[in-house]
Amino acid sequence: MIDISRIPEPLRNPNNCQKDLIPPFKYSYGYRPSLAAGIVFCILFGIAFFGHTLQTIRLRRWTSGLLAIGALTELIGWAGRTWSAECPYNQNAFLMQIVTLIIGPVFFTSALYVLLGTFITILGRKYSIISPRMYTIIFLSCDVISLIIQAAGGAMASSAAGSQGDTKLGTNIMVAGVIFQLVAMTVFALLSADFYRRSTKFGMPAEYNRILLALFISLAAIYARSIFRTVELIEGWTGYLMEHEAYFIALDGALMVVAVLIFLPFDPARTIPKVYRATEKKESAEMSDFSTV
Repeated sequence: MIDISRIPEPLRNPNNCQKDLIPPFKYSYGYRPSLAAGIVFCILFGIAFFGHTLQTIRLRRWTSGLLAIGALTELIGWAGRTWSAECPYNQNAFLMQIVTLIIGPVFFTSALYVLLGTFITILGRKYSIISPRMYTIIFLSCDVISLIIQAAGGAMASSAAGSQGDTKLGTNIMVAGVIFQLVAMTVFALLSADFYRRSTKFGMPAEYNRILLALFISLAAIYARSIFRTVELIEGWTGYLMEHEAYFIALDGALMVVAVLIFLPFDPARTIPKVYRATEKKESAEMSDFSTV
């Protein structure tokens, strides 16, 4: 633990904007964040937020709303990193990005849970081990728990890091939250694969398969990101992954862009009504054939 009285005055103020390194005090990140990366990701998540917000207003779908909230959370986080590029010691900017970027993917997984539950409702309970209602209760509850754990741990760790204190407790809490999220996603992935296996015989329109493919790609991106964050946090705040921004850009920022932007060209909010109408027509035709017999 560093004696607070020895910390230079510019670093004691959480609102400071000290740009240059003050040895032996490292930047809060272990490096000075890239301004270019911050701007690029703010633009990308801004596009995702605008697109999904527009769909939320137009079509009033839960999936669009959750994706929009997740994109906004990521946007705030990368705005914090952009701020940190100019003020790398600033504790408020550091807290702003670490809390939002650790919890942002929770909203994306929630959208995936709701999306699969919607498809089960449309196709029928026979294609799923558990009911759509149970998907909502079980997995959204897991997301809320994960969100609370990660946010609490992130706030504790960032506060300690900003004051050059011990980040171990907060980091351990964050790791627990991410691992809990990984377990929930693993179970969801297995159930999703089983649903896909059962429903492939149904003969749904091409839009159906495209949306399911987008779901699996998004889930894979979030899953890979969660593994990265788990390893990163286990290594600690002075670990190799934590102190090299390239890994964070590639294995967090870029993966989350894929997870949310893929649902702009393959938008479930537009496709689900089409799938529902196609299902109704198929069922009506089958009933008509049966009555003829």
